[in-house]
Amino acid sequence: MGSPQRRGEDVVTRTPFTGEPLAIVRQSTTADVATAYADARAAQPAWAARPPRERARVVRRFARALLDRQAEILDLVQLETGKARTYAHEEVLDAALVSLYYARRAPRLLRPRHRRGALPLLTRVTEVRHPIGTVAVITPWNYPLALAVSDIVPALLAGNAVVHKPDTQTARTAAWARDLLVACGLPEAVWQQVLGEPAAIGEALLDGADHISLTGSSAAGRTVAARAGQRLVGCSLELGGKNALLVRADADLDRAAQAAVRACFASAGQLCLSIERIIVDDTVHDAFLARFLPLVRALHTGPGLSFGPELGSLTLPRTMDATRRHVTDALARGATLLTGGRPRPELGPLFHEPTVLTGVTPDMDVYREETFGPVVSVYAVSGDDAAVALANDTRYGLNAAVFSRDVRAAERLARRLHAGTVNINEGYAAAYASHDAPMGGMKASGLGRRHGTGGLLAYTEAQTIATQRLLRLDPPPWLGQARHAWLLTAAVRAMHALRLH
Repeated sequence: MGSPQRRGEDVVTRTPFTGEPLAIVRQSTTADVATAYADARAAQPAWAARPPRERARVVRRFARALLDRQAEILDLVQLETGKARTYAHEEVLDAALVSLYYARRAPRLLRPRHRRGALPLLTRVTEVRHPIGTVAVITPWNYPLALAVSDIVPALLAGNAVVHKPDTQTARTAAWARDLLVACGLPEAVWQQVLGEPAAIGEALLDGADHISLTGSSAAGRTVAARAGQRLVGCSLELGGKNALLVRADADLDRAAQAAVRACFASAGQLCLSIERIIVDDTVHDAFLARFLPLVRALHTGPGLSFGPELGSLTLPRTMDATRRHVTDALARGATLLTGGRPRPELGPLFHEPTVLTGVTPDMDVYREETFGPVVSVYAVSGDDAAVALANDTRYGLNAAVFSRDVRAAERLARRLHAGTVNINEGYAAAYASHDAPMGGMKASGLGRRHGTGGLLAYTEAQTIATQRLLRLDPPPWLGQARHAWLLTAAVRAMHALRLH
């Protein structure tokens, strides 16, 4: 596994399907983190000196290898996360596609660009992009392959080295991805991995970085942002969500119900983009539920390293605890259980039924807190204004969806939602899988964006080099200040008339 194999305490991870031991994972110490940074910094200049096209060739080989060796990584992702194979496969496709996207565009995005100068023809300006240096990338357990690749690949393509801290539960998936990229030509020292809890190595990890990328909770994001602010280094944060799906009165209800099942229960709801609130126009509320609930009840839940089960296990006991707490609290305070609501211990220790609630009110935990489990609340509202107000009644702003036959009306409504991505007639994948577009959150859902041009350039420092020729911008001694000011004013007027500035 490379750099994670350092001296530290051993942690036994368990497969969520059965609770049986899966791997012994050695934790890093603060000294290990310091060594990882030292090794990464030593290797980074040579990697950055390679032409961007050469770095891109390594990543293209990696994308092809991901697809060729997907059977082994599908098993590993499932064993570590407990998710259904369909969603493990979704990770493989996303990792391959985002790698190809950046490999094809990085050489163009990183080349020097000529910019318009202060005085046309007389001021030559070039924008140059430099790597930041060494980037800390902190990734969670829920999408251990896709989220690691989405941030690490553009950081590497930009010429940086990476010190990566994956979650201990999914350390083997992260190590597999790193080993594969090294086999495809990445210098081994350029991608370092360390493991450990924030209380043990968090400060050392954050304080060693030239830029920090985190996918995690809003609480963790605040800690990272504060530390980055103290050091005046950049950070990119994708955090939590309490995402809403709006069903307008004119929606195709069959399509909306089918899409909502996937949007709510992908990876057992353990997805930052998962829909946790369905807001339905009251004129079609009952008709929507008549279509949605049978589909939820028909979901095939269970373990297995094959395609078949549609809903897998939760990954961690604390996620099961939060799911049970939200359901119990809601029912105790008067919510109505429409389906589900119970753990399924006969399937495995962390299986929970897909659960649909109604009658949820602001005094319930599930109203405002992110569940991150297979639980969704359904609300009836009267009209678009009420739907928008309820959708925006959250401190989060990551993802949303709107279902309507009137696409233009849906797009107008989407612009009123306080969410970084909004999907029309789809739950989450249309926006997320559009790698040319920025992906990220508003409000407490994050800072910065992954994907798109910005997802690569965020890992660079922009430098402007301006060369002034002939006409000076300061008054020459023989001209005098007043005549120089007149000359510059005349030049600005001419540029304005000729539309040169």
